[in-house]
Amino acid sequence: MHDWIPALAGMTENQETAMSAVTINESRLKEIMNSPETTPLPVAVTAKPRRVPFLETERGQAFSETIGKLFRGVVPPVLGIALFILLWQIVSASGGDAQGNGGLPGPATTWEAAKLLFADPFYDNGPNDMGIGWNILHSLYRVGAGFGLAALVGIPLGFMIGRFAFLSGMMAPIISLLRPVSPLAWLPIGLYVFKETEPASLWVIFISSIWPIILNTAAGVSRVPQDYLNVARVLNLSEWKIFTRILFPSVLPYMMTGIRLSIGVAWLVIVAAEMLTGGTGIGFWVWDEWNNLNVEHILIAIFIVGIIGLLLEQMLVMIANRFNYE
Repeated sequence: MHDWIPALAGMTENQETAMSAVTINESRLKEIMNSPETTPLPVAVTAKPRRVPFLETERGQAFSETIGKLFRGVVPPVLGIALFILLWQIVSASGGDAQGNGGLPGPATTWEAAKLLFADPFYDNGPNDMGIGWNILHSLYRVGAGFGLAALVGIPLGFMIGRFAFLSGMMAPIISLLRPVSPLAWLPIGLYVFKETEPASLWVIFISSIWPIILNTAAGVSRVPQDYLNVARVLNLSEWKIFTRILFPSVLPYMMTGIRLSIGVAWLVIVAAEMLTGGTGIGFWVWDEWNNLNVEHILIAIFIVGIIGLLLEQMLVMIANRFNYE
């Protein structure tokens, strides 16, 4: 029980001195710790985690990127339109007399005329007095018919020109000769041959819009890699399989580019052709409004022609992107 007593008795003098030194040091340490001059160490405080700002998070960065794309895509067109309207208003205000007569109608006046015009766009008071809606539909019909004929002829012809070098050399001087001819130069030929204004208008659209289709389709066929055709020749594929399996997927982007150009030319030509042939259509309507000195309606027709042309082009762009194999 008291095994430590003999141990103390057997301690040497040096061991006792060392033990007392330890005791003194411990007591001295306590005195120092309890001294008022001794400053205790501060208690460690656990730091709270810093809150990350929203824009530095993943969702915040995605939100910033979306806003940036929206800003870059929307703000410039809006500023461009606002600048155009401002310039239009300045030109309108600077023309005419003090009462505002004789000058170009301003944006507000044209807008009020447009609201009245589109209040009843499909009235029909006879062949020469129809609403703007009927005139637009007649023009779209002529464009669709003439452009459709051009596509039916131009696409196969473009494939053959691009596929066969002999046919390409044969057609090159004819295309080079006829393509630069002004569209309206073909109108008298159409009137002389068909004896009626309707087929003459379709003829003008057809002959004007066929060239971009032929040239772009032929260019696409000529750019098909020769290795593809060599493999088809080794496999002994027929011309039909070469067309459906190799040529058509490769040529489609070029062909759609030609179609886009052609539809723009067709819509451009029909307005001028209808001004000369009369009857119905947006071109005739513009000329009729000019004879009535209704400048507001002429400005409205210009915007209608531009908007419809833009919609037709964007529709073809969507179709081209849908069938793009690149």
